[in-house]
Amino acid sequence: VQLQASGGGLVQSGGSLRLSCAAPGSLFGIDTMAWYRQGPGKQREVVAASGATTVYADSVKGRFTISRDNSKNTVYLQMSSLKPEDTAVYYCYVKTIFGFGGRTEHWGQGTLVTVSS
Repeated sequence: VQLQASGGGLVQSGGSLRLSCAAPGSLFGIDTMAWYRQGPGKQREVVAASGATTVYADSVKGRFTISRDNSKNTVYLQMSSLKPEDTAVYYCYVKTIFGFGGRTEHWGQGTLVTVSS
């Protein structure tokens, strides 16, 4: 299953970007949709996740907002007040659940966000 992420790019510090990620309409049972990122020389970390609850990394609270359109199997990440340390490849993630304990996990190809100082 291919997730299509888009919206990355180069932005100045203090600017905004909106990332989008669409899962195929044939994907059912979507439970959690999330965004991760991996900065230069860093491990991949969760940025925001939307499931039973919505959670954010402390470093982005108050600046980033995750939202989803379940009718389109799409998740968004609105990023504001961007900082150079937000520079990373951003990956979308989708988890589905089915049956009794069944689950699948899917990743997008990554979209690069570069914040210049």
